[in-house]
Amino acid sequence: MTMTPPRRAAVLGSPIAHSLSPVLHRAAYAAMGLREWRYDAIECDEAGLAGQIGGLGPEWAGLSLTMPLKRAVLPLLDSVSDLALAVGGANTVVFRDGGRHGDNTDVYGIVQALAEAGVCGPASAVVLGGGATAASAIAALREMGLAEVTLVVRDKARAGETLSVAERLGTTVTVRSFGDFDPAADLVVSTLPSGAADALAERVAARLPEKAALFDVVYAPWPTALAAAAGARGRTVIGGLPMLLHQAVRQVELMTGRADVPVEAMRAAGETEIARRAAS
Repeated sequence: MTMTPPRRAAVLGSPIAHSLSPVLHRAAYAAMGLREWRYDAIECDEAGLAGQIGGLGPEWAGLSLTMPLKRAVLPLLDSVSDLALAVGGANTVVFRDGGRHGDNTDVYGIVQALAEAGVCGPASAVVLGGGATAASAIAALREMGLAEVTLVVRDKARAGETLSVAERLGTTVTVRSFGDFDPAADLVVSTLPSGAADALAERVAARLPEKAALFDVVYAPWPTALAAAAGARGRTVIGGLPMLLHQAVRQVELMTGRADVPVEAMRAAGETEIARRAAS
């Protein structure tokens, strides 16, 4: 009887203890019958990234990367997808043919999360925040056909990298401050961390058109004040779990080479874990 060699994957970042990635990936392995596969969470900052990747053996299939490693990993890779180059960050590394190959599945995750909620072709969008997730949101909106976006940031001077991403994508960006923007758009995307958008909740919700949607990338605690305010007015609200789910689905596809990834089993595992954390 031929034994299948064990394969390994992990999520790297700092801090990493809160990551849902192990729950999602392990649920996929279990449903796919990949009993020999293992997925871990590894605390790793930018200073330790090169050593961490350099010390991995041939049993490694891939890595998921969270902040602050998505940009830092690029010089360590043998090849990078056009999308990851355009966005300026790779959240996925796949080891194959002796090389390290970087990709970005965050954009796919956003597009799929919005499509699930029936948001496929917004004519206008406002993105709150100017970090790496905002850059992925702009890329996702570009993929959905939107070439003009309003970017709302606390400090315009710190939006340079995201504006560079938009330029590479051919997206026109109007930059506004939190005290000077109009949230009246088909879609508002909040990439702000938990609690950071609370002060804007009523203002944004009050200005959202009747058929508009709000996408808040936070998945816990849920709902956020912003999501609750928009939901109370009957607007379509999408949370961060669908994005996290679908970017993980794509990662499993890339790392295993299989297309039969069990989306609903992964979703159920994620929802169960979030509920468990909330209860504790």
